[in-house]
Amino acid sequence: MRLNGKVVVIAGGSGALGQTVTPACVKAGAQVITADRNPQAGQIVGVSAIKADVSDEADVQRLMNEVIRVHGHLDVLINLVGGFAMGRLVETDVALWQRMLTMNVTAAFLLSKAVLPHMVERGTGRILHVAAWAAVEPFPGAAAYIVAKSSLLALIKVLALELKGSGVTVNGVLPNTIDTPANRASMPEVDPSTWTKPASIAETLLFLASEEASQVSGAAIPVGTNGGAKPARKA
Repeated sequence: MRLNGKVVVIAGGSGALGQTVTPACVKAGAQVITADRNPQAGQIVGVSAIKADVSDEADVQRLMNEVIRVHGHLDVLINLVGGFAMGRLVETDVALWQRMLTMNVTAAFLLSKAVLPHMVERGTGRILHVAAWAAVEPFPGAAAYIVAKSSLLALIKVLALELKGSGVTVNGVLPNTIDTPANRASMPEVDPSTWTKPASIAETLLFLASEEASQVSGAAIPVGTNGGAKPARKA
C-alpha cells in the first residue's frame, strides 16, 4: 500500500479521470479528499468531498486550511483539473484563451502555491499535475490548449528547481488522448485502442506520490503516447 496513511487532496477528483485515480489512491491506503466545483457526493466510498473553485485563490486557501484543520497535515496534492478546446490561434478569442489558461495553468499555480508553505515547513510533500503530451509534440488546431499545457509543463519544472532540497517534489504526467466515455462519444470514428488508459495514469501518479519516488522531481512522464501526439482531452 504505497500511500498508507497519507493525506491526499485530489483536485478534480470526481471527474472522468478522477473516477479512476481517486479509488486507486483509496486502495493504496490514502485518506482522500476530493475538491470540485460540483462534487459528486457518495460516488466513491471512503472519500471526503469538498466543494471548491480551484480557479479562485481565496477558495483554494479555504480548501487547504480545512484539510489541514481536519486531518492535521497534507502529504500529496494531485491536480487533475484541466480543459480542452479546439481552435487555431487566428480563430481564438480572448475569452477562450483566458479559459484555457485558467483551467490548465492558473488552477495549478493556485493549488501549488497554497500547499507549499505547509509542505516546506514539514520537509516533505508531493505535488502532481496532469499536463499533456501535446505540450511536447504540438499539433495544429488547438492553440490555446497547447500553449496552456506547455505553460503547465514549465510551471512543473520551475517549481521543482525552486524546491530542490526541501523534501517537496513536483512532477507531472503527459497523457495522450484519455480513454473516457466523453471522448469516445465525441470521436466515435476514432479507434480508442491507442488512447491513454486512466488506469495507467493512476498507476504513474501513485508511484510519483509514494516514498519510492522521493528522489524524482521535475519529471514529466509520458503515459500512453505510442499512438502519436493527439489531443489529450479531459472529460
